[in-house]
Amino acid sequence: MKALRVREYGDAERLALEEAAAPSPGAGQVRIKVEAVGLNFVDIYNRKGLYGQPLPFTPGSECAGVVESVGEGVSDFAPGDRIATERAIGSYAELAVAPANGVYRLPPEVATRQAAAVMLQGLTAHYLAYSTFPLKRGDTALIHAAAGGVGLLLVQIAKRAGARVIGTVSTEEKAALARSAGADEIILYE
Repeated sequence: MKALRVREYGDAERLALEEAAAPSPGAGQVRIKVEAVGLNFVDIYNRKGLYGQPLPFTPGSECAGVVESVGEGVSDFAPGDRIATERAIGSYAELAVAPANGVYRLPPEVATRQAAAVMLQGLTAHYLAYSTFPLKRGDTALIHAAAGGVGLLLVQIAKRAGARVIGTVSTEEKAALARSAGADEIILYE
């Protein structure tokens, strides 16, 4: 299989498309035929060496595609299922493995590219709005970086829950984005 590999820390030019061994799913894992990947700051930081990821490595963790095979004990997924995950370490490859308990089935109306691009931020926003502090009608939510990936999703989730949303942003352009997502008030912090 082909994989993007990092053999030397640095900018995107350091990524090299190489042949790599195909991963096999272990117990409780699924092997994914990767169709799309998400790009997050953590991927950039790893590529640049900020987190000390041992070299060489295949970056990425967020992807969407089709289940190709399943490991022992996996009964919730079968080959051909359309899925997405943020837990497929080394997802910048044609094939990746992820724990089945961190894989989500895609509804037909969700495009593979959309799913791959939103998993990490979407799950973060969901966690903040439902687990950290379950937002409800009448609450007020102060959302920093309201025009960022997590911020825009969190604004929408908070509004859907009935909360009043105050968003912080750095520019008028970002203010317009946050307002279009549903923010009631904006604080320009620059």
